[in-house]
Amino acid sequence: MPKRKLTPNYIAAHIRRVLKDGGSAPHSEEVQWFFKEEVKSRGWYTGELRKVAVRFRRTMARELGMEFVVQVADKLFSGRYLEEKVLAVFLLEKQTKLFGAREFKLFASWLDRVSSWADHDALAHYLLAPMVYADPSRCRKVFRWAKSRNRWRRRAACVSLISRPEQKKFFPEIVRLSNQLLQDEDDMVQKGLGWLLREMAKADPKRTVPYLMKIRKRAPRLVLRTACETLPVAARQRLLE
Repeated sequence: MPKRKLTPNYIAAHIRRVLKDGGSAPHSEEVQWFFKEEVKSRGWYTGELRKVAVRFRRTMARELGMEFVVQVADKLFSGRYLEEKVLAVFLLEKQTKLFGAREFKLFASWLDRVSSWADHDALAHYLLAPMVYADPSRCRKVFRWAKSRNRWRRRAACVSLISRPEQKKFFPEIVRLSNQLLQDEDDMVQKGLGWLLREMAKADPKRTVPYLMKIRKRAPRLVLRTACETLPVAARQRLLE
């Protein structure tokens, strides 16, 4: 009997069965509570999910090559469950130096498949951010995302620029992006922008705190409160007064 031909669809279906058989029902309920929105979860803990991803990646990369791994990840990110999308990201994290313009375009297209900030932040933080920092010319794409009607693309514009300690060299771009999104009314975008500015304040407080003081009268409260979470008490009080 001939061996079954291994295709991305076949491997993705196998991984989905593994995810269905694992996980924890109580943890699935915890995930739903944590994200405060409708999230379909199999109840996997992140550490265990990452171990599964690493195991599959090593085998596929050795036997079939990284291009095949990318194709499997693309199938998984179309899934309905949180773990499918996060595992897709884990298959590719720390491999971004192997990827170029074609893969960056593919990963950016996944933003249109995002269903919650849970799968969004894994994608933006672990795949898009390293690729933006590896090639600063990709910032042009980031600024285009900031103009999108899609809230997840606008949030991705923020999260994809979070990468301490390299963040300091992107200070002008981060200020430009902040000014562009400062009046965005979407809470997911505001939280993303606040997160970006908070990490910028950790990496470069000498330039970031004066910038926050400059925008404090017109910045949404949520952005400002998130941005100054890790600042010294005195600086935080001045910003929020």
